Amino acid sequence: MGSVHSYETKAGKRFYRISYRRPDHSQTTERGFTTKRAAELRLAEVELGKAKGDYINPTDAKERISSIATGWLLAREHAMKPSSYRALKSSWETHVQPRWGARSVGGVKHSEVQDWLSQLAKERGATTVLRAHGVLASILDVAVNDRRVSRNVARGVSLPRKVKKSKPYLSHAQVQKLADASTYPTLVLFLAYTGLRWGEATGLRVRHVDALRRRVSIEENAVMVGTVIHVGTPKTHETRSVPYPEFLALPIAKLCEDKGRDDLLFGDGRLHMRLPNSRDGWFAAAVKRVLADEEKLVAAAKAKGEKVPATMPRVTPHDLRHTAASLAISSGANVKAVQRMLGHASASMTLDTYADLFDDDLDGVAVALDQARRAANVVTPLSLEK
Repeated sequence: MGSVHSYETKAGKRFYRISYRRPDHSQTTERGFTTKRAAELRLAEVELGKAKGDYINPTDAKERISSIATGWLLAREHAMKPSSYRALKSSWETHVQPRWGARSVGGVKHSEVQDWLSQLAKERGATTVLRAHGVLASILDVAVNDRRVSRNVARGVSLPRKVKKSKPYLSHAQVQKLADASTYPTLVLFLAYTGLRWGEATGLRVRHVDALRRRVSIEENAVMVGTVIHVGTPKTHETRSVPYPEFLALPIAKLCEDKGRDDLLFGDGRLHMRLPNSRDGWFAAAVKRVLADEEKLVAAAKAKGEKVPATMPRVTPHDLRHTAASLAISSGANVKAVQRMLGHASASMTLDTYADLFDDDLDGVAVALDQARRAANVVTPLSLEK
C-alpha cells in the first residue's frame, strides 16, 4: 500500500504527496495535492488500477499528441487509398495539430474538446468538423490502447449532423443534350448509363472491354490526388463487371480502334484523362451551353403563354453516377442489380443513398396488395363498408 505525506513550500503553503510502488515494483511519488482528501483519493485510484490491471503511469500520460500522431498517420498511409489519406492528413495539419499537437494526452479535458468542436462548427461545415474529430479521437484511442490514459475524452461529445443534399438527376433527353454539347460525348453517355466513378471510367483499358457481352471489367481506379494521378484498385478493392447499353456498342468499338490491349479506352490511350475543372473545364462548359439553350426555350414558352419546360440542373461528372442510378431504377432494375452496377458494398447502402428513388415503389406495393386481395375474393365486412 502507498502512503500520504504533507510538505511545505518555501512560501509556507502546505501540500500533500503520495508514494507508492508501480506494478513493476519501482517506487514513485506524485506531488502537488492541495488537500489530504485529494491525495487519498488519488492513492485509492492508483491502488484500484493496480488491482484491476489498468494502472496508468503519469509519466506516460505526458506524451505529446503530435508524437503519437506521427505513427498513427504512418500506419494509415499504407492502409488507405491516397485520396482518403490526403484528406485525413490535411485535417490533421489544418485543424487538429495547431490546437492539440503540443498538448499531452493526459492533459486534454472532455469540455475542451467539446468547446473546440463547437467553435469549429461555427466556421466550417459538418464534414470538416466530423473529420477533425475523427482524427483527434482516433489518436487518443491509440493513447488508451497504449495505457497512457484510462479513457478517451474525445468520445461522447456532441457532433453536428450532416445534412443530406438533394441529388440532381437527368432525364434521357437531358443526358443526350449534355453529350451533344460536350467535347467527349461518348464519355458523358458512358458515365450516365453505367454509373462508373470518374477514376473507374478513365482507368479502363481496351482489354477490360467485352464487346460480345457489352460489359466492362472494373479493375483499376485512376484518382487524381493534388496534381498526381494514382492508379490503384477500385474503391471497394473488388473488381466487378458492369454492362453498357447497346446504343453505346459502336461508340465504344470506335474508341478501341487502333489501340493495343493495354491502352486506355478513353483519351489518347497513354495518359489518364484528368477530371475537368469544375469552373472552366470542358464539362462545365457543356453544362453552361445546355443551360443557355434551355433559358431561351423557357423565355420563348413564357412569351407564348405556354407551359414552361423543365430545365436541366447543374451537374458535375460525379452527378452522372446519380443519374445512372435513377435511370436504372426507373427502367425497372432491382436494388441488387443497381448495387452491383454502382459497386456499393451492400444493397442497404444503395437504398440509403438513393432512398428517394424508391418512393414510387411504395405506391406500387399498395396497388399490388389491393389487386391480390381482390383476386382472392375476400368478402369485405359490412362494418368496413359504412
